[in-house]
Amino acid sequence: MLINIDLLKYQSKLDIEYKKAEKYIFGIIRKKYLVLTPEEIVRQLILHYLMEEKGYPKSRIRAEKEVEVNTMSRRYDILVFNKALEPVLLVECKSAKVKVDDKVFHQIAQYNMTLKVPYLLVTNGPVTYCSVINQEEKTFEFLKEIPHYDLIK
Repeated sequence: MLINIDLLKYQSKLDIEYKKAEKYIFGIIRKKYLVLTPEEIVRQLILHYLMEEKGYPKSRIRAEKEVEVNTMSRRYDILVFNKALEPVLLVECKSAKVKVDDKVFHQIAQYNMTLKVPYLLVTNGPVTYCSVINQEEKTFEFLKEIPHYDLIK
């Protein structure tokens, strides 16, 4: 189920800087300037949304960290931890030009084989999906909206 979010509402929050001929964007979680890419813009916009609209504390969010998937090192985009410091939400960000399709869902599902989080979120900015996974029953359900931080377990 497609979730309608106006991420452009947060565009004014982005801190963009020019250094020589390159553009950089300030990463609010990593607390440093990063090369501005279309994917990084989406990542920063969804982070603002999660913190401002859904109550996700900055202290419980990690961005761009390595995870081992089938003995290979990969990097997830965003991982959120609950109050018990267990991973609960995995976010995969794509450029607005990248179609959110089965390939993107397969990628996040592979990461989740290692992380085993109950909530998966995929976005390219204009298109966003969130699902909840029941690990025991091996089922998942698309949600109508991204859950507020206080509601995730």
